[in-house]
Amino acid sequence: MLPKPAKFWTPKHWASWKPFGIGEQYPNNYWEVFRAIWLSRKQLPYAWNILNKGVCDGCALGTTGMKDWTLDGLHLCNVRLRLLQMNTMPAFDAEILEDISPLQTQKSSQLRDLGRLPYPMIRQRGDKGFRRITWDEALTVIANRIRATTPNRLSFYITSRGTVNETYYATQKAVRAMGSNNIDNAARICHSPSTAGLKSTLGAGATTCSYKDWIGTDLLVFIGSNVANNQPVTVKYLHYAKKAGTKIVVINTYREPGMERYWVPSIVESALFGTKFAEDFFLVSLGGDMAFLNGTIKHMIANDWLDQSFVKNYTAGFEELKTALASQSWEELEKLSGTGRDRMYAFAKMVAEANKAVFVWSMGITQHECGEDNVRSIINLALTKGFVGREGCGLMPIRGHSGVQGGAEMGCYATVFPGGKPITLENATELSQKWGFEVPTTPGLIAPEMINAAHQGNIDVLFSVGGNFLEVLPEPDYVETALKQIPLRVHMDIVLSIQMLVEPADTVVLLPATTRYEIPGGVTETSTERRVIFSPEIPGQRIGEALPEWEVFMELARRVKPDLADKLSFPNTAAMRQEIAQIIPQYAGIQHLKQQGDQFQYGGSHLCFGWNFSTPDGKAHFTPLTPPQKELPPGYFFVATRRGKQFNSMVQERKDAITGAFREAVLMNANDAAKLGLQDGDRVIVKNDLGELPGKVYLAPIQPGNLQVHWPEGNILLDKTKRSLEGVPDYNAIARLEKRD
Repeated sequence: MLPKPAKFWTPKHWASWKPFGIGEQYPNNYWEVFRAIWLSRKQLPYAWNILNKGVCDGCALGTTGMKDWTLDGLHLCNVRLRLLQMNTMPAFDAEILEDISPLQTQKSSQLRDLGRLPYPMIRQRGDKGFRRITWDEALTVIANRIRATTPNRLSFYITSRGTVNETYYATQKAVRAMGSNNIDNAARICHSPSTAGLKSTLGAGATTCSYKDWIGTDLLVFIGSNVANNQPVTVKYLHYAKKAGTKIVVINTYREPGMERYWVPSIVESALFGTKFAEDFFLVSLGGDMAFLNGTIKHMIANDWLDQSFVKNYTAGFEELKTALASQSWEELEKLSGTGRDRMYAFAKMVAEANKAVFVWSMGITQHECGEDNVRSIINLALTKGFVGREGCGLMPIRGHSGVQGGAEMGCYATVFPGGKPITLENATELSQKWGFEVPTTPGLIAPEMINAAHQGNIDVLFSVGGNFLEVLPEPDYVETALKQIPLRVHMDIVLSIQMLVEPADTVVLLPATTRYEIPGGVTETSTERRVIFSPEIPGQRIGEALPEWEVFMELARRVKPDLADKLSFPNTAAMRQEIAQIIPQYAGIQHLKQQGDQFQYGGSHLCFGWNFSTPDGKAHFTPLTPPQKELPPGYFFVATRRGKQFNSMVQERKDAITGAFREAVLMNANDAAKLGLQDGDRVIVKNDLGELPGKVYLAPIQPGNLQVHWPEGNILLDKTKRSLEGVPDYNAIARLEKRD
């Protein structure tokens, strides 16, 4: 049993003795509540029901209403409150799209505030804007274009924001019925390296533990992850973890203020005096995580701090790892990590002293060229002490979007079928027999490859559900050029985005979508901890002619392949869940989810429980890893892109409420600034051969030689050719800094 949180107040964990942290920089969560009430004032009963009955469409923590399965009490964060407006706002007047020139100067945040997209719209080359059409006209245009080309010249992309399992499943089935595997979703850009790393070493492709394991474990480690910003409800978990005696540490390039202390609004003690979270920060240089972790393991080997019994009986490859580490000098590891061996020793000692530990990581680990090996380096460390498959232990790639986990598992992926099965002739044949039509046998194009193909004139149709390639992929000018060359672009969403306004090569069609709360029959979401949760339909306003995406894709596939019409139809979402349970074994149980509160956690509370690993030899595998060699030319900096007061690329405020930094901030070390004669607030340009980003110096506790700029603004500095093995763009760069007049 894990220790329980102390029932009494614990002043040693307080962030400040000043009531309510007066004068400190942190989010005003109470203001967010009043703001949400004001913005949804015309739909308050509907807004309340969304919060109280629906499954959150924000991050992937997973709730039923405002409750979860980790802690008692209400859970509500400012990200969900910001998204509430999009679920309750009215439609915009379609006439504003008749001439889009005034809209083309606006940012995505301004376009969102216009309201919901109400009707199908079409714009053809030479038109000033869009005109309203019927659903039949829209689907006829799209189906005719698809039939007129070949499957390899089609591309489909689905974002993860609010997208549900049923939408993913129906969409990928429809696309494959049309003969293509060119379908991808945002899960790849976030955590496909995590899935690959976990599968290759443990045989399990998802988070191995539960959120409950955070509270009372000996050591909770966050690597390249800022949950206070991206999964705000977790600060409540961290507060109680501290009260249960858990030691929290962070490995990052920046001493994130929200991971250091936070005022949790729903806990009286923390709301008054705040909570100190991280007991130590281990600052590394960009891309230095693997070198730091390799050094940590070297210390553990040298001091015999391993669980020798576990390593001997339940793992393979340790001797190969040991040999690889012996060839890596301390000087090399210090240089590549950006920190000293004494800091590696301090962390190793923490790991050695822990009987139980949980490792949490996010896109600071995965979004690198070596993302898969970054993940494996974390797994290597966890395996030295058997920190997997038991209570209070685990490996957790935490998800930032409510739809990400299910997206890949439903098979909405260019490189795998439903259930994560690789695209092979054998698996395609099996799926063809179950579905009753021929399934394509070769892997499709992933999102960056779709854009490359479009740039070369090899894509005839792009159907994008949500998403905004202009703001999520590197080199936005290149992306825009590619979009302008696609004869038919279809954008289905609940609001406008700047991607929709890119000039058409021939035709652009806009389709209005429903939110998850408007889908008849209710839907399901899969959380970070593998919990499949039912979200009921919420009675209330409905927007124009908006339809669920899954219905649109099924109808489109029937028009393209009328001979398969009887195999491409679901009477409702419940019938779809019946099929999902048959096609995807780990989702058996989804067919029984029917009302609010219904849920199950596939695989149980812990994957690999009892150290049973689903690998060919039944053992967990260490991986010998050599840290990437990164040379920093004189006068250059490592540049990481960061999120602040935003939900993925959806910027919600100019100022990050946790750091106090504005969007134009260039976070840098004070000593680096002094060497360049720069002061806080000075105007600068971050530049490399790809682009220039104007900004202002923001002095911060960041590792020397490193800068951070906000994403997606910083995409102009990123190299589109740098991707991980799973196709994840490297959202980091090397650039120089110059002072502006």
